[in-house]
Amino acid sequence: MTDIKLFSVTMIMTNCYLITDKDTGDMAVVDPGERSDALIDEINSADGELKYVILTHGHYDHIGYAKPLADLYGAKIVCGKLTDKFLGDNMLNHSAFHEEFNFEPFSADILLDDGDKFSLGNTEFTYISTPGHTSDSGCYIFDDIILTGDTVFCETYGRTDLPTGSFQDIVQSMKKLAKLSGEYNLLPGHGMMTTLSHERKYNPLMSRV
Repeated sequence: MTDIKLFSVTMIMTNCYLITDKDTGDMAVVDPGERSDALIDEINSADGELKYVILTHGHYDHIGYAKPLADLYGAKIVCGKLTDKFLGDNMLNHSAFHEEFNFEPFSADILLDDGDKFSLGNTEFTYISTPGHTSDSGCYIFDDIILTGDTVFCETYGRTDLPTGSFQDIVQSMKKLAKLSGEYNLLPGHGMMTTLSHERKYNPLMSRV
């Protein structure tokens, strides 16, 4: 089981999550779009170790502080294989259009294919590819949680008009999520938490499945 804390970062209020495996104290941070002193204080006050910086996709508001944070604690950066290209291309990750970001391209340490698994302490994570918002977008499933990034928001979905986005792809990704068995709490990249059953009923793309 895990403990999850939310930190809102960047001007567009990106949801950055600190996940702690309760058995071991091992920690992971999801989508650190920029530095958060509150997040760092929380990590420093904990007894465990930051093992991973997990990225749902390669947009600047989700990856902006990933490399400095990983270097600060000796953590490994984890993402889908296609995200690695975004980390090294400031046009793809859109940092080139935001002067306030002094963004140095970097590479991830662990690259995942659809269905790959990894463990944070005693908690198993499964990565699933969910392209649409971007070609590299993915979600992470653990316990009764899905980290959805910018694929699913409460009663809506991520925009598809940016480079590598595809409405056709996000329709298929939403169907993929809707067909998962069981109930999950969905933690999105922006906005409020929701549930898979709520989205199956009220999300315009899931409700048609």
